[in-house]
Amino acid sequence: MRRILIAWTLLVAASAATTAFAFAHAQGRLVALALLLLALFKSWLILSDYLRLAEAPAIRRGFMAVLVLWAAIAFTLAAI
Repeated sequence: MRRILIAWTLLVAASAATTAFAFAHAQGRLVALALLLLALFKSWLILSDYLRLAEAPAIRRGFMAVLVLWAAIAFTLAAI
């Protein structure tokens, strides 16, 4: 239970950071990179703690590889 509570707290903090970017009307490549990194961090937390894929690291790595690929494509498109 403690692990889920820590994961939830980190997800709330990461979501608050994402919302802060939106309220600041931040723009640019670094902001896009920061938002994508926050999204990847939240994805990793959800996969690890809520879906309990920390117990199956190979499956978690596979999911994260796909998510990192999509994030790289999104960043490339944002940078163009």
